[in-house]
Amino acid sequence: MSRLACGGAALALPLTAGAHSFGRSYNLPVPLWLYAWGAAAALLLSFLLIGWFLATPHSQRPVSSRALSARCTQLARRLLPLIRLASVLLLLLAIATGLAGNGDAYRNFNMTWFWIVFVLGLAYVTALLGNVYAYANPWAVLASVVDRVWPRFAESRVRYPPALAYWPALALYAGFIWIELFGRTNPHSLSLWLAAYTVINLIGVWLFGALAWFRHGEFFAVFLRLLGLMAPLHVEHGRLCWRLPFAGLLAARAEHFSLLIFVLFMLSSTAFDGLHATVPWFQVFWSEPLAGLRALAGTHPTEAYLKLRSIHLGFESLSLLLSPLLYLAAYLASLAAAKRLLGSPIPLRELALRFTFSLLPIAFVYHFTHYFTLLLTQGPAALALLSDPLGRGWDTFGTARWGRPLLPDMAWVWHTQVGLILFGHIASVALAHIEALRLFGNRRAALISQLPMLVLMMAFTVAGLWILAQPLQSG
Repeated sequence: MSRLACGGAALALPLTAGAHSFGRSYNLPVPLWLYAWGAAAALLLSFLLIGWFLATPHSQRPVSSRALSARCTQLARRLLPLIRLASVLLLLLAIATGLAGNGDAYRNFNMTWFWIVFVLGLAYVTALLGNVYAYANPWAVLASVVDRVWPRFAESRVRYPPALAYWPALALYAGFIWIELFGRTNPHSLSLWLAAYTVINLIGVWLFGALAWFRHGEFFAVFLRLLGLMAPLHVEHGRLCWRLPFAGLLAARAEHFSLLIFVLFMLSSTAFDGLHATVPWFQVFWSEPLAGLRALAGTHPTEAYLKLRSIHLGFESLSLLLSPLLYLAAYLASLAAAKRLLGSPIPLRELALRFTFSLLPIAFVYHFTHYFTLLLTQGPAALALLSDPLGRGWDTFGTARWGRPLLPDMAWVWHTQVGLILFGHIASVALAHIEALRLFGNRRAALISQLPMLVLMMAFTVAGLWILAQPLQSG
């Protein structure tokens, strides 16, 4: 995740991993193929158990929730103004420190706050506690402040075109991932990106209105709203309520094809982030089989890196942008096979939208397993940087010596990753089965319809484990 992410990983792993040029090598506790077979077998067993225990009457019940005490709701309401104020102040501080602070990514507040606390930490908090961001979005708060100074600023000038749907959010999301992977951000450039994104949001609010823009255009709002559907806590009729984890995914559905692509990009971008750092992916572009590169460079491609670097960047950028289409093809193929097996008259597009949210647990665990070590290694530094946001040696709040990184054992990391990936796929299988029961009405039809999806889930599981294992095995 830019310089900070790469550096955070380097701080965490050199003593225990062989994914870098120094430190002892790390071997998987057992061969990868054994993990893959075990995970696939566990997924198959889970599918059979889910098919046996989840019957039609259960699947047709409405998603139930229970209101928490009035005191909890009142406490949340009292905290919200403080959270909203803090969110704006932290955004402004991040922009200011990048422009006026230390150029070292590890000594400047904005890199750790944005990449680690905001991008990663907030995503995981949302999946656990619900969509707090919907009430504390700093860009929404800024828009409301501007609206007070400039009356009717947040009202739409143009009706949001239905055809746009979630495409603006997807475009901004793709741009964000490109910056993360290839932008080589530093504190100064990050401040400029954040300032530019602030302007984009204010223009979007002025043009389409706050309600439409923050539902369809601001990609963090879309991303975190999707993750919030998995949380056991949510707001219903103005009160904090409790529901079963992942139950929110059964109470909502994707209303447009662009939202399906957005979810698939959540999957594919994380997978690409892991894949593009592996030796096999490196060889796709730089190996000798691509003889055209030798002709273009006039020498072996690896000896002409500077000359071919821009072409390589274009190749990787195009691969990133096309990555969700590969997942889309596999997803639609599995649904088309299910439709054919059952002879269902339901259109393929309708099936694709109905099962979209069953993919979210997989997208979430992919994201978590790839990045959670950064929270352990660089996340604690946020406490120290609050006292010294500009990197000038200050100790404003007495926390400058806090925040030592947590260095996890690689065996623990690997087993945690394997367990979470398997758990996410099992949750997706269960959600897809319940949706199939709703659609097709009986257990037999639901089981038959989910056989192609099961094969897809197994493929996703094995591919996810393979990508995670590559840095551990190469080096």
